[in-house]
Amino acid sequence: MVVMNKIILVLILISFGIVGIFSFILISEDSLESNISNSSYGTDFTFNDVEKIQKSLATQNISMSPSIPITDQTIDQYCTYFDSINTMQTVEYCATAALLNSDGKTIGNLNMGGTYDDPVMALAIIDASPSLNSKKDEINIVFQTMIQTLICDCWKVHRPGGFESIQSWLDAAEEKYAMSSQTTLKSEITGLENKSLILEITSTDESYLWTLIVLN
Repeated sequence: MVVMNKIILVLILISFGIVGIFSFILISEDSLESNISNSSYGTDFTFNDVEKIQKSLATQNISMSPSIPITDQTIDQYCTYFDSINTMQTVEYCATAALLNSDGKTIGNLNMGGTYDDPVMALAIIDASPSLNSKKDEINIVFQTMIQTLICDCWKVHRPGGFESIQSWLDAAEEKYAMSSQTTLKSEITGLENKSLILEITSTDESYLWTLIVLN
């Protein structure tokens, strides 16, 4: 329940300002271009891809619980997303699964939502307490697995934003966040196989939360 409540907090933060495209955003700091062009059009991901993510994570000592549909009014809090013109959108159907480390402790959640037939977004959130890089390995594993499963294993070919790997993108975000006095960083990459990626790092009184959103 604690992790789920943190997801609500992050989505509230997101609702107040995913305003930059192709960039790192730290309130008034300079942005860093992160778009790619001339991308091929990839295949949309489906709800069945959750099982692929689960199997891949299991080989890397991270387990994922079965997805549970959210059937009450909190669906809007767990699977809210923004369209290309930064308008907040809600979904008809949303499911969530817990992510656990090798010790069996919950480190975050993975949510997917859309219509009952097709997803339009997937979101993973990792609680990195007590420090910014406390869960560095788990964050890299979960986020890379999401991108490679839901989009493609083609990052090194396209090198979006000039980042040679997914990990280099995450490392750059961590470094920029650590040098800033702001509480929230957002970085968006669009055009990778016709998908959008939104990375967010935010701090709370208790921890640092890393969030990755993939939009179909």
